[in-house]
Amino acid sequence: MLRIVFLFLLGVCLAPASFAVIVKDDSGATITLPRPAQRIVSLAPHLTELLFAAGAGDRVVGVGAFADYPEAAKKLPQVGDSAMLDLERIVALKPDLLVVWRDGNSPQQLQRLATLGIPVYASELGTLEDIAQTLRRLGRLAGTEGTAEARSAAFEQRLQALRERYAGRPPLRVFYQVWQRPLLTFNDRHLVMQGLALCGVRNVFGTLPPLTPTVSEEAVVAADPDAIVTGRSGRDAPDGLEGWRRLGQMKAVRRGALVVIDPDTLHRSSDRIVEGLDGLCAKLDALRAAR
Repeated sequence: MLRIVFLFLLGVCLAPASFAVIVKDDSGATITLPRPAQRIVSLAPHLTELLFAAGAGDRVVGVGAFADYPEAAKKLPQVGDSAMLDLERIVALKPDLLVVWRDGNSPQQLQRLATLGIPVYASELGTLEDIAQTLRRLGRLAGTEGTAEARSAAFEQRLQALRERYAGRPPLRVFYQVWQRPLLTFNDRHLVMQGLALCGVRNVFGTLPPLTPTVSEEAVVAADPDAIVTGRSGRDAPDGLEGWRRLGQMKAVRRGALVVIDPDTLHRSSDRIVEGLDGLCAKLDALRAAR
Protein backbone atom coordinates (compact mmCIF):
# COMPACT_ATOMS: atom_id res chain seq x y z
CA MET A 1 0.00 0.00 0.00
CA LEU A 2 2.80 2.41 0.93
CA ARG A 3 4.51 1.59 -2.36
CA ILE A 4 1.34 2.52 -4.32
CA VAL A 5 0.99 5.81 -2.44
CA PHE A 6 4.66 6.59 -3.03
CA LEU A 7 4.39 5.96 -6.76
CA PHE A 8 1.25 8.08 -6.98
CA LEU A 9 2.90 11.02 -5.21
CA LEU A 10 6.00 10.64 -7.37
CA GLY A 11 3.83 10.80 -10.50
CA VAL A 12 2.10 13.92 -9.26
CA CYS A 13 5.43 15.61 -8.57
CA LEU A 14 6.82 14.74 -11.97
CA ALA A 15 3.67 15.51 -13.99
CA PRO A 16 4.34 19.24 -14.55
CA ALA A 17 7.78 18.50 -15.96
CA SER A 18 6.26 16.26 -18.60
CA PHE A 19 4.40 19.28 -19.99
CA ALA A 20 7.45 21.53 -20.09
CA VAL A 21 8.26 23.14 -23.44
CA ILE A 22 11.93 23.11 -24.41
CA VAL A 23 13.15 24.90 -27.54
CA LYS A 24 16.59 26.05 -28.68
CA ASP A 25 16.69 29.50 -30.32
CA ASP A 26 19.00 30.92 -32.98
CA SER A 27 21.52 32.15 -30.42
CA GLY A 28 21.96 28.58 -29.19
CA ALA A 29 20.18 29.31 -25.92
CA THR A 30 17.65 26.81 -24.58
CA ILE A 31 14.25 28.22 -23.63
CA THR A 32 12.28 26.18 -21.10
CA LEU A 33 8.66 27.02 -20.35
CA PRO A 34 6.58 25.19 -17.73
CA ARG A 35 3.73 25.12 -20.26
CA PRO A 36 3.04 26.58 -23.75
CA ALA A 37 3.22 30.37 -23.73
CA GLN A 38 -0.08 32.13 -23.10
CA ARG A 39 1.03 35.79 -23.27
CA ILE A 40 3.64 36.63 -25.91
CA VAL A 41 5.23 39.98 -26.72
CA SER A 42 6.81 40.14 -30.18
CA LEU A 43 9.41 42.81 -30.87
CA ALA A 44 9.71 42.66 -34.68
CA PRO A 45 7.03 42.91 -37.40
CA HIS A 46 8.12 39.77 -39.24
CA LEU A 47 8.14 37.76 -36.02
CA THR A 48 4.64 38.98 -35.25
CA GLU A 49 3.58 37.71 -38.68
CA LEU A 50 5.23 34.36 -38.05
CA LEU A 51 3.52 34.00 -34.67
CA PHE A 52 0.13 34.56 -36.28
CA ALA A 53 1.05 32.19 -39.12
CA ALA A 54 2.04 29.55 -36.55
CA GLY A 55 -1.42 29.76 -35.01
CA ALA A 56 -0.32 31.75 -31.96
CA GLY A 57 -1.97 35.06 -32.83
CA ASP A 58 -4.41 34.85 -29.94
CA ARG A 59 -1.45 34.51 -27.57
CA VAL A 60 0.23 37.76 -28.71
CA VAL A 61 -0.50 40.55 -26.24
CA GLY A 62 2.02 43.17 -27.37
CA VAL A 63 4.08 44.06 -30.43
CA GLY A 64 6.88 46.34 -31.53
CA ALA A 65 6.33 49.35 -33.76
CA PHE A 66 5.38 48.84 -37.43
CA ALA A 67 3.58 45.54 -36.81
CA ASP A 68 0.89 45.96 -39.46
CA TYR A 69 0.14 42.41 -40.63
CA PRO A 70 -2.15 40.65 -40.20
CA GLU A 71 -4.88 43.20 -39.53
CA ALA A 72 -5.31 41.97 -35.97
CA ALA A 73 -1.71 42.94 -35.18
CA LYS A 74 -2.54 46.63 -35.70
CA LYS A 75 -4.92 46.53 -32.75
CA LEU A 76 -2.38 45.20 -30.24
CA PRO A 77 -0.53 47.44 -27.74
CA GLN A 78 2.82 48.65 -29.03
CA VAL A 79 5.87 48.56 -26.78
CA GLY A 80 8.37 50.65 -28.74
CA ASP A 81 10.79 50.00 -31.57
CA SER A 82 14.29 48.61 -32.03
CA ALA A 83 15.84 51.88 -30.85
CA MET A 84 13.78 52.30 -27.69
CA LEU A 85 11.60 49.73 -25.97
CA ASP A 86 9.16 50.62 -23.20
CA LEU A 87 10.19 48.08 -20.58
CA GLU A 88 7.55 49.21 -18.11
CA ARG A 89 4.82 48.60 -20.65
CA ILE A 90 6.27 45.21 -21.52
CA VAL A 91 6.22 44.19 -17.85
CA ALA A 92 2.67 45.53 -17.46
CA LEU A 93 1.49 43.16 -20.20
CA LYS A 94 2.65 40.23 -18.00
CA PRO A 95 4.20 38.21 -20.84
CA ASP A 96 5.46 34.70 -20.27
CA LEU A 97 7.55 34.84 -23.47
CA LEU A 98 9.39 37.55 -25.41
CA VAL A 99 10.20 36.94 -29.07
CA VAL A 100 13.05 39.19 -30.25
CA TRP A 101 15.08 39.81 -33.41
CA ARG A 102 18.79 39.40 -32.75
CA ASP A 103 19.82 41.63 -35.67
CA GLY A 104 17.08 44.22 -35.29
CA ASN A 105 16.89 44.76 -31.53
CA SER A 106 19.99 46.47 -30.15
CA PRO A 107 22.30 44.48 -27.83
CA GLN A 108 21.72 47.08 -25.11
CA GLN A 109 17.95 46.61 -25.34
CA LEU A 110 18.31 42.83 -25.32
CA GLN A 111 20.50 43.04 -22.22
CA ARG A 112 17.86 45.13 -20.46
CA LEU A 113 15.18 42.62 -21.44
CA ALA A 114 17.27 39.83 -19.96
CA THR A 115 17.10 41.54 -16.56
CA LEU A 116 13.29 41.23 -16.51
CA GLY A 117 13.42 37.52 -15.84
CA ILE A 118 11.05 36.73 -18.73
CA PRO A 119 11.97 33.87 -21.10
CA VAL A 120 13.36 35.24 -24.38
CA TYR A 121 13.35 33.51 -27.75
CA ALA A 122 15.95 35.17 -30.02
CA SER A 123 15.45 34.80 -33.77
CA GLU A 124 17.98 35.33 -36.55
CA LEU A 125 16.86 34.29 -40.03
CA GLY A 126 19.82 33.58 -42.27
CA THR A 127 18.18 31.39 -44.91
CA LEU A 128 14.75 30.80 -46.38
CA GLU A 129 14.75 27.41 -44.71
CA ASP A 130 15.08 29.19 -41.34
CA ILE A 131 11.62 30.67 -41.87
CA ALA A 132 10.04 27.22 -41.86
CA GLN A 133 12.08 26.14 -38.84
CA THR A 134 11.11 29.31 -36.96
CA LEU A 135 7.44 28.65 -37.64
CA ARG A 136 7.84 25.19 -36.14
CA ARG A 137 9.69 26.47 -33.07
CA LEU A 138 7.15 29.23 -32.43
CA GLY A 139 4.38 26.67 -32.76
CA ARG A 140 6.14 24.49 -30.22
CA LEU A 141 6.53 27.41 -27.79
CA ALA A 142 2.84 28.33 -28.12
CA GLY A 143 1.46 24.79 -28.21
CA THR A 144 0.15 25.21 -31.76
CA GLU A 145 2.38 22.65 -33.44
CA GLY A 146 -0.27 21.39 -35.86
CA THR A 147 -0.97 24.79 -37.38
CA ALA A 148 2.71 25.68 -37.47
CA GLU A 149 3.67 22.43 -39.18
CA ALA A 150 1.00 22.83 -41.86
CA ARG A 151 2.10 26.42 -42.56
CA SER A 152 5.80 25.59 -42.66
CA ALA A 153 5.22 22.58 -44.93
CA ALA A 154 3.16 24.72 -47.33
CA PHE A 155 5.95 27.29 -47.40
CA GLU A 156 8.58 24.65 -48.16
CA GLN A 157 6.40 23.17 -50.91
CA ARG A 158 6.02 26.57 -52.60
CA LEU A 159 9.77 27.12 -52.52
CA GLN A 160 10.32 23.70 -54.05
CA ALA A 161 7.73 24.49 -56.72
CA LEU A 162 9.67 27.63 -57.67
CA ARG A 163 12.89 25.64 -57.81
CA GLU A 164 11.36 23.01 -60.10
CA ARG A 165 9.48 25.48 -62.30
CA TYR A 166 12.59 27.46 -63.22
CA ALA A 167 15.17 24.67 -63.19
CA GLY A 168 17.45 24.92 -66.20
CA ARG A 169 16.39 28.44 -67.21
CA PRO A 170 19.23 30.55 -68.61
CA PRO A 171 20.58 32.97 -66.00
CA LEU A 172 19.24 36.51 -65.90
CA ARG A 173 21.62 39.15 -64.51
CA VAL A 174 19.73 41.55 -62.23
CA PHE A 175 20.41 44.72 -60.25
CA TYR A 176 18.03 44.97 -57.31
CA GLN A 177 17.64 48.59 -56.21
CA VAL A 178 16.59 48.67 -52.57
CA TRP A 179 16.91 52.43 -52.14
CA GLN A 180 17.72 55.30 -54.49
CA ARG A 181 19.72 57.72 -52.34
CA PRO A 182 22.02 56.31 -51.19
CA LEU A 183 21.94 53.62 -53.86
CA LEU A 184 21.48 50.39 -51.92
CA THR A 185 21.19 46.79 -53.09
CA PHE A 186 21.24 43.26 -51.65
CA ASN A 187 24.08 40.75 -51.73
CA ASP A 188 23.54 37.04 -52.30
CA ARG A 189 23.11 36.27 -48.60
CA HIS A 190 19.92 38.30 -48.37
CA LEU A 191 16.71 36.26 -48.27
CA VAL A 192 15.30 38.07 -51.33
CA MET A 193 18.27 37.14 -53.47
CA GLN A 194 18.31 33.60 -52.10
CA GLY A 195 14.74 33.33 -53.32
CA LEU A 196 15.42 34.88 -56.73
CA ALA A 197 18.31 32.46 -57.21
CA LEU A 198 15.66 29.71 -57.29
CA CYS A 199 14.31 31.17 -60.52
CA GLY A 200 17.64 31.61 -62.26
CA VAL A 201 18.49 35.19 -61.23
CA ARG A 202 22.15 36.19 -60.93
CA ASN A 203 22.82 39.17 -58.70
CA VAL A 204 25.33 41.55 -60.31
CA PHE A 205 26.51 42.65 -56.83
CA GLY A 206 26.03 39.33 -55.09
CA THR A 207 29.61 38.95 -53.81
CA LEU A 208 29.83 42.29 -51.98
CA PRO A 209 30.35 41.71 -48.22
CA PRO A 210 27.55 43.81 -46.64
CA LEU A 211 24.04 42.38 -46.65
CA THR A 212 22.76 45.70 -48.09
CA PRO A 213 25.79 47.28 -49.77
CA THR A 214 25.98 50.82 -51.12
CA VAL A 215 26.98 50.98 -54.79
CA SER A 216 27.63 53.77 -57.27
CA GLU A 217 25.69 54.59 -60.40
CA GLU A 218 28.90 54.04 -62.36
CA ALA A 219 29.21 50.52 -60.96
CA VAL A 220 25.65 49.67 -62.04
CA VAL A 221 26.29 51.04 -65.54
CA ALA A 222 29.50 49.01 -65.76
CA ALA A 223 27.68 45.86 -64.61
CA ASP A 224 25.06 46.44 -67.36
CA PRO A 225 22.39 44.09 -65.92
CA ASP A 226 19.71 42.38 -68.01
CA ALA A 227 17.05 43.84 -65.70
CA ILE A 228 16.68 46.36 -62.89
CA VAL A 229 14.18 45.68 -60.09
CA THR A 230 12.97 48.07 -57.43
CA GLY A 231 10.14 48.35 -54.93
CA ARG A 232 7.65 51.21 -54.86
CA SER A 233 6.96 52.54 -51.35
CA GLY A 234 3.36 53.50 -52.20
CA ARG A 235 0.89 53.37 -55.09
CA ASP A 236 1.41 57.03 -55.99
CA ALA A 237 5.09 57.24 -55.00
CA PRO A 238 7.80 57.64 -57.67
CA ASP A 239 9.47 54.38 -58.58
CA GLY A 240 13.02 55.74 -58.34
CA LEU A 241 13.98 54.58 -61.84
CA GLU A 242 14.00 57.93 -63.66
CA GLY A 243 17.77 58.15 -63.49
CA TRP A 244 18.16 54.81 -65.22
CA ARG A 245 15.62 55.65 -67.93
CA ARG A 246 17.92 58.44 -69.09
CA LEU A 247 20.74 55.96 -69.68
CA GLY A 248 19.59 54.45 -72.95
CA GLN A 249 22.91 52.69 -73.49
CA MET A 250 22.14 50.24 -70.69
CA LYS A 251 20.81 46.84 -71.74
CA ALA A 252 17.96 46.85 -69.21
CA VAL A 253 16.78 50.28 -70.38
CA ARG A 254 16.97 49.44 -74.09
CA ARG A 255 14.88 46.31 -73.52
CA GLY A 256 12.39 47.94 -71.19
CA ALA A 257 13.46 45.57 -68.44
CA LEU A 258 12.75 47.91 -65.52
CA VAL A 259 10.57 46.09 -63.01
CA VAL A 260 8.64 47.76 -60.20
CA ILE A 261 7.20 45.58 -57.45
CA ASP A 262 5.32 45.95 -54.19
CA PRO A 263 8.01 45.29 -51.55
CA ASP A 264 5.55 44.51 -48.76
CA THR A 265 5.84 40.74 -48.98
CA LEU A 266 9.38 40.50 -50.35
CA HIS A 267 11.15 42.72 -47.84
CA ARG A 268 9.67 41.19 -44.70
CA SER A 269 11.17 37.94 -43.50
CA SER A 270 7.95 36.00 -43.02
CA ASP A 271 6.53 33.09 -44.99
CA ARG A 272 4.70 35.63 -47.18
CA ILE A 273 8.02 36.23 -48.93
CA VAL A 274 7.22 33.29 -51.21
CA GLU A 275 4.20 35.20 -52.58
CA GLY A 276 6.43 38.10 -53.61
CA LEU A 277 9.02 35.73 -55.06
CA ASP A 278 6.38 33.93 -57.10
CA GLY A 279 5.18 37.17 -58.71
CA LEU A 280 8.62 38.64 -59.32
CA CYS A 281 10.03 35.40 -60.74
CA ALA A 282 7.14 35.33 -63.25
CA LYS A 283 7.85 38.91 -64.35
CA LEU A 284 11.56 38.23 -64.75
CA ASP A 285 10.91 35.01 -66.65
CA ALA A 286 8.76 36.94 -69.13
CA LEU A 287 11.69 39.31 -69.69
CA ARG A 288 14.00 36.35 -70.14
CA ALA A 289 11.74 34.92 -72.82
CA ALA A 290 11.64 38.26 -74.65
CA ARG A 291 15.41 38.60 -74.92
